[in-house]
Amino acid sequence: MRLLLPLVIPLIGAAGVALLHDRPRVRDWTAILAGVAQIIAVVVLLPDVLDGHRATFSIVPFLPDAPIALRGDPLGMLLLLTASPLWLLTTVYSMGYLRGSAASLTRFHVLVAITIAATAGVAFSANLITLYLFYEAMTIVTYPLVTFTGTKEAAAGGRRYLSYQLGTGIALFLPAVMLTYTQTGSFALTPGGIFGAEPAGFLPILTYLLFLFGIAKAAIVPAHTWLPSAMVAPVPVSALLHSVAVVNVGVFTLFRVLLDVFGQDAVASLGLGRLTLIATSVTILVASLIALRLENLKEILAYSTIGQLSYMILGIALLNEAGTIGGVLHLVGHSVSKITLFFAVGAIAVGTGATRLNELRGLGQRMPLLLGVFAVGAASIVGLPPTVGFVTKYFLFIGVAEAHQWLVLVVLAASTLLSATYYLRMVRTSLSPMPYADDGPGEPTAPRRSGRPVPSEMLVPIVITAVLTIVLGVVPGPILTLVRAATP
Repeated sequence: MRLLLPLVIPLIGAAGVALLHDRPRVRDWTAILAGVAQIIAVVVLLPDVLDGHRATFSIVPFLPDAPIALRGDPLGMLLLLTASPLWLLTTVYSMGYLRGSAASLTRFHVLVAITIAATAGVAFSANLITLYLFYEAMTIVTYPLVTFTGTKEAAAGGRRYLSYQLGTGIALFLPAVMLTYTQTGSFALTPGGIFGAEPAGFLPILTYLLFLFGIAKAAIVPAHTWLPSAMVAPVPVSALLHSVAVVNVGVFTLFRVLLDVFGQDAVASLGLGRLTLIATSVTILVASLIALRLENLKEILAYSTIGQLSYMILGIALLNEAGTIGGVLHLVGHSVSKITLFFAVGAIAVGTGATRLNELRGLGQRMPLLLGVFAVGAASIVGLPPTVGFVTKYFLFIGVAEAHQWLVLVVLAASTLLSATYYLRMVRTSLSPMPYADDGPGEPTAPRRSGRPVPSEMLVPIVITAVLTIVLGVVPGPILTLVRAATP
């Protein structure tokens, strides 16, 4: 029954926030307490999972061979242990970012809480049917978040988001689930896979391709353009979509396909590892090259996310221990690093009005703290010590070398240099002298930027995530224990 708590607590929190919408302080504290309770509910499950217990709970019979059921395991725990604290921090951050708009903040709290409940459902799914239902439920509940501002641009971004997610889910993901059952007679998610060590024929390959491109939340080219389109949402929403819930659910679902549906032996036997390496390598290079020429800060982070998601999938596709550890660990490392960057970009926009690269000049003088935490997040994405990104890159490069995938090594090295280039460009511009000064002879005539003091509700979460980015890099042992338990 304890497996139900991570699903039920966010729903209770959402109901409480909705009922207390006319009492802002109580409403906000209700949202915070729900986040704290969620963390406790997940942590309480951790000792049993690490001891090897795989508790299951059947919610309701659905199909004869596939009830809607939950199962606790290390991989699901890893996703929830990442999402739950970041949900709490996003909740606090949103109180500063959306200050002055009570209705918007209530709507945000409610939708985000339901999204976290769907994330818990995905994390603890015991079979493919349960996984698919929670995966699609997340699509439905996050659509109002993408269209949060209600503008024409938001509506267009929402239409693209919904068409990509539901379109690929119904046309590709669901048929892959059904084909899996026709070939194996099971919907189960089983460590080592249900296809056997040496499946034969074209049908298993087709099934795998349907999974690979039908799980659009993982943003593999060409099913990736929805992600930049979703950038029309406010920064707290973007942080949630790109660091906490949606993209992590996409990658996590592919982890399940690779590890628990096919299994690494079947993937190797069918040559699917090499195919996946090609797809992810193309995605990494395309995303990095596009990010290099962009000016909008959120769009740069969006394309950076697309590339980083493929790092995770690539790690599993190397089919060795080091690569798998690097890919799974990167889910955690990327989450804390990228949410730091999104939080920082949102705070910069609030404090200065800057949303584009050329508007960052003088930021180092005006907001050194924000520039510092941004630099920490950027260093982690690039893979510099002492951040968690360095640890994940270490395992990934070791995995590539052990697999003798030298072209993939070139891809990783090139993308690292490209990401270093566009993030360094952002930091260097921020350190440039401020072009906006008091009017006077010889002064620039560029328009002034507007802004307001950055609330402490925004600054505190940014500092916490930046510290986490470094702590996980300096002391990676505890999280590596869970990662190793989650990998074959």
